[in-house]
Amino acid sequence: MINIRIMNLKKPPIPYHFPGLKSIVRLPMSFGMLVILMQGMGQVNLPIDESTGLITFREVIQEEGTSQELFNRAVGWINITFTNPTDVTRVRDPETGEIKGLHRFKIFNADKEGNTTDAGIIQYEFVLEFKEGRYRYTLNNFVLKQSSRIHIEKWLNREDPQYIPAWDSYLEQVHQFVKDWIKSLEKGLKPPVTVDDDDW
Repeated sequence: MINIRIMNLKKPPIPYHFPGLKSIVRLPMSFGMLVILMQGMGQVNLPIDESTGLITFREVIQEEGTSQELFNRAVGWINITFTNPTDVTRVRDPETGEIKGLHRFKIFNADKEGNTTDAGIIQYEFVLEFKEGRYRYTLNNFVLKQSSRIHIEKWLNREDPQYIPAWDSYLEQVHQFVKDWIKSLEKGLKPPVTVDDDDW
């Protein structure tokens, strides 16, 4: 079990809106171009695993179904969510009830006029685990892909000599991406709706 604490990242007002997550996967919900209104936002809450010091999103979700049914729904969700699902999911083990994945998405810079430029690609890992009537997701190991990998926890430190205000918006984009990821997962793992053919 990991101990999670919430890191509150206080954010100064930013006088323009910031385009958010233009994901490099196709997602059924709101994973297209998300506009994050930064002005007036006070803080973003980021969960930190106290044992590793890494930003870690983890939760157990109660859901109807056997472990195998939940596993199968998750595979279906993955197959329609990610452009290259077999490349993204390195492990799909129905015996252990575990799916492990490695995925990437883009973050952006914006000028005062709202014009955007690429700020880089974030890579992260995720694990899905299944038991009777519940499943658990974990997302962590977020890194900025460059010639050398930069763990995004660096962006939490405003005392860092390299700190720039854009770090705050990068963290907000990551946070928004994960919130939409979780929302999409929860929808995808709902039991299928049955239709009564006799009701006509």
